[in-house]
Amino acid sequence: MRRALKWLGRAALALLLAALVVGFYKREEITRLMAVNSLFSEGKIVANFSHMDRAFLTRAISRGDGPVSPLPTGTATILPPNTDQWINERFVTSLLVLHRGQIVHESYRLGTLAEDRRIGWSIAKSFLSALFGIIKAEGAIGSLDDQVTQYVPALTGSAYDGVTIRNILQMTSGVAFDEDYLDYDSDINKMGRVLALGGSMDGFAAALDTRIAQPGAQWKYVSIDTHVLGMVIRGATGRDIPDLLSEKIIAPLGLEVEPYYLTDGRGVAFALGGVNMTTRDYARFGQMIAQGGYWHGKQIVPADWIASSTIASAPTAPDKIRYGYQWWIPKEARDGVFMARGIYGQYIYVDQPRDVVIVTTGADRQFRNPGVHDVNIAMFRAIAAAL
Repeated sequence: MRRALKWLGRAALALLLAALVVGFYKREEITRLMAVNSLFSEGKIVANFSHMDRAFLTRAISRGDGPVSPLPTGTATILPPNTDQWINERFVTSLLVLHRGQIVHESYRLGTLAEDRRIGWSIAKSFLSALFGIIKAEGAIGSLDDQVTQYVPALTGSAYDGVTIRNILQMTSGVAFDEDYLDYDSDINKMGRVLALGGSMDGFAAALDTRIAQPGAQWKYVSIDTHVLGMVIRGATGRDIPDLLSEKIIAPLGLEVEPYYLTDGRGVAFALGGVNMTTRDYARFGQMIAQGGYWHGKQIVPADWIASSTIASAPTAPDKIRYGYQWWIPKEARDGVFMARGIYGQYIYVDQPRDVVIVTTGADRQFRNPGVHDVNIAMFRAIAAAL
């Protein structure tokens, strides 16, 4: 009995030592996984969204060495009477309104600051759309109807085999992907753990092997489609996304603060939702888009790409929000009104006819509740109409 207890004790000690060794060498991955598990918790979400670089692998997007571009201050506007109530109810952390290219309102809430580089989540998709428009105009892409495997052979045999670039731009790939953020076992949360643990986003995409519809037949918002768009851009150019985005968009914009991407363990940018920048710099991007891709004497993004990517072209359901090439078009919106949109209350709302750009960042844990998005759009429309 005594001999057995001695061996059990030795075995337990060995297991403990093994666990300590694994914990030591995997401490960064464990820290990131713990950060993911508490990323959206009520007491941490605001600070987390301003400091994503504390928990995730990142890659700077160089702003270049050029001067900061002007973002002048205009006459302060009087916002609609219910704006403060909306800000409080929707946990808005910043609100910036541009009218005719001038700041007419700028405010920061819940302890955030103007210099905070806030995570934009799926706002990043619209950045990638703009980048794609540039490289297509430069001749790196033949046609929107080219199959993605032409540029990314690693996707041959996956659910993306037979999918075109147009399909992924419009979210009509037909690839099965569960986007339920509240389900621990959903695909979107599995993807988040791949990111946190330093895995490969490319490998995750290539491992998807199931479709719910034929390519082009059905619209379904699938975030991983945008990662595949990034793979196409990389395959077509032989360059990575942060360097391309820096050269083609970020440096020409003249941002105030250098932005950054979240990355996976291979250093690949989390292009579908990992851009972090200040509210003013999001506004610069939005104003450039509102001006048809033109910014301070230079055509950054081709005007025809802005026009074609921001109109409703995807086969969304009738009387529902509409979709273009990685841009959203609100229900009943007039021509020239569209937006970039991210979870938890991130928006770049563009109203070209009124020459208005509205940027919000937020920490709204009820963002998926019925009617919340409609309330936000109604608020943006009221602000734009009041100018």
